[in-house]
Amino acid sequence: MGAGEFDLHEFERLIATARGEEPAARLATLRNALSLWRGAPLSDFAYEEFVQPEAARLEELRQHALEERIEAELGAGGGSELIGELQSLVTERPLQERPRSLLMRALYRAGRQSEALEVFRECKRSLDQALGLEPGPELKELERAILRHDPALAATAPSTTVALRSLVVVPETEAASELVLPLADALAGRPSRRELVLARIVPASELAAATAVLDEVRRELSARGETVRVAAFSSASPGEDVVRLVGQRETDLLLLATDGDPLEGPYAAVFEQTTCDAAALIAAGGTVRAGPVIVPFGAFEHDWAALELGAWAAAALDRPLRLIGAADAAARGRDASRLLADASLIVQHTTGVVAEPLLAQPGREGVAAAAEEAGLLVVGLSERWRSEGLGDTRSALVASPPAPTVLVRRGLRPSGIAPAALLTRFTWSIERSRI
Repeated sequence: MGAGEFDLHEFERLIATARGEEPAARLATLRNALSLWRGAPLSDFAYEEFVQPEAARLEELRQHALEERIEAELGAGGGSELIGELQSLVTERPLQERPRSLLMRALYRAGRQSEALEVFRECKRSLDQALGLEPGPELKELERAILRHDPALAATAPSTTVALRSLVVVPETEAASELVLPLADALAGRPSRRELVLARIVPASELAAATAVLDEVRRELSARGETVRVAAFSSASPGEDVVRLVGQRETDLLLLATDGDPLEGPYAAVFEQTTCDAAALIAAGGTVRAGPVIVPFGAFEHDWAALELGAWAAAALDRPLRLIGAADAAARGRDASRLLADASLIVQHTTGVVAEPLLAQPGREGVAAAAEEAGLLVVGLSERWRSEGLGDTRSALVASPPAPTVLVRRGLRPSGIAPAALLTRFTWSIERSRI
């Protein structure tokens, strides 16, 4: 690395280390991590279109670390000295709730209770006008704590509030909504509870009707004790607005439901820009059904996201998990069973799910034959998806899904099976095999 270059791996290592440290050491480690940054990420290529998605993802990581550092400063007794920095963060990202939460606490610490409450009211107005949403439960509880002068807000008391992680679901049509909800509902409830955010982007003339349908879903799920928020809005740039929606919260997974190739539809931009894992249920494959969760696995980048989502779904649905690997590997003279065993050991560590190996012939026919009995087929994108799209095998699966099918692109943020204390992703080093 040159003296002026940014070491992303060192940054991620420091952030992961900070999460397990005592408050004083944690604050020092976070400051050290942020000191690695020098200006905007990839600024030397600021006008090159191809670097924009990666620059956005790196900026999201920096933003998260900055908020963690301010959280630690507040936990160490900070207050008024953080207000200016937090006001700038709120101005930069007016629809994100965490910077406003931090600002409200800093203002309250400084004896500026009325201004802290005004930050909440302004957040409520902004979310309603932009997205038709209410502030989340964490921010509402903070407002109530300020009104009752909760002693926990005092400078001597570190915050113990943990934001509820989210699953954001965006179906392309009302019919697709009915198909994706059973899977989304299961994922939001296990292995740990998550907030379910259900959004529809519709023409302006359909906003009232779409909102009424979404509210009915919200009431039904809320009656079962789930945390659900819904919104309908119109947009000239659906993909960009979904990215913005995802970026407002701690999102484990963005789950779309599309009528065809998700890389060619109105939400294609989310696969380029969002930092969390992005997945799409293919409507033609129908809704999740009885049968095992099946994942074709060759240890390529997005195969890991498929493995993690598959293990998450298997645990949530209480189904077996099966991994498809190549029945033979002519170049090496062996099949993929060792690779599948390694992958099974890894997911057992985080989910307790034992993956069953299933050997098949490479290509679409082998996957389709193995997946006929699947309750859910989870497929990672090709590593060349940016230049080649889905490719022949995945395009054939989308055109004629052999089972309920989800395509997954791996993000930079932790997956839904990652421990809550992690910022960085799991990265594994085992030999690859094509299926």
